[in-house]
Amino acid sequence: MDALFDQGIRVDSGLTALNSFENRVYQFQDEDRKRYVVKFYRPHRWSPEQIQEEHQFALELLADEVPVAAPLKFNGNTLLRHQGFVYAVFPSLGGRQYETDSLDQMEWVGRYLGRIHQTGRRKQFSARPDMGLSEYLFEPRELFEHTHLIPSALKQRFLKATDALIEEVKLHWHADFESLRLHGDCHPGNILWRDGPLFVDLDDARNGPAIQDIWMLLNGDKAEQRMQLEMIVEAYEEFAPFNSDEITLIEPLRAMRMVYYLAWIIRRWDDPAFPRNFPWITDEDYWRRQIATFTEQVRVLREPPLTLTPMY
Repeated sequence: MDALFDQGIRVDSGLTALNSFENRVYQFQDEDRKRYVVKFYRPHRWSPEQIQEEHQFALELLADEVPVAAPLKFNGNTLLRHQGFVYAVFPSLGGRQYETDSLDQMEWVGRYLGRIHQTGRRKQFSARPDMGLSEYLFEPRELFEHTHLIPSALKQRFLKATDALIEEVKLHWHADFESLRLHGDCHPGNILWRDGPLFVDLDDARNGPAIQDIWMLLNGDKAEQRMQLEMIVEAYEEFAPFNSDEITLIEPLRAMRMVYYLAWIIRRWDDPAFPRNFPWITDEDYWRRQIATFTEQVRVLREPPLTLTPMY
């Protein structure tokens, strides 16, 4: 509240914590009954330069009339500082949950992803990372080797399953794509619906293949995913070209997310919120399931990838 007062904002409602593990995010109302969200960034995760790039991308999208939650400016700055912390203030933009089984909503999202990537192609992030195997596989594998959270009785089996998954991903990963600025974490929870989609939380924005912002929207069996993918791509291509060769990256990207997610929990274990919200991570049954999941993903990677229906 002191930080907000420094910017001339007087909190009238108190602060309501929102669901965010990585940062500390609060909703509030000021004395004029305007609603805002303030995000305090976790120290040492992103540099100020990297956060500024996230903000600039959001502002570019907003200028291009893409519905996205973008930070507000105070004296020309979006990145604010208080007692060693950096933070940003956003307008509070409510909405309904995106319906993953609505083909109409999925088509809308595909259209807007094309517009997001149209903006993302103009230039690349220079401070933010590129999506690749090192951050998502190799660094987590080293972390798994030294963590005490994996039960000793299962650790070697888990590492063996991880190694097998990494080797399989390496066989299928390729760099035959145009790297562009992405939302980076475009899962249904980061899309609100208010007479159309509203994209929130660009915290994981980075350079990478367009398919990264598409594959997490697919659900169901292979036939359903193929139909959804075709619908998204058709809508997407109203605004931006799509390289169908990137479809072969869907299962490698899924595997990379699995590994990276586990490493994220382990890295954050010293944060009191994590043992409280992920208590099952020390259970042997959980790690047995992870071994089975990694083994199954190896099998999936060896299957033929999704394909689009040939157009005649």
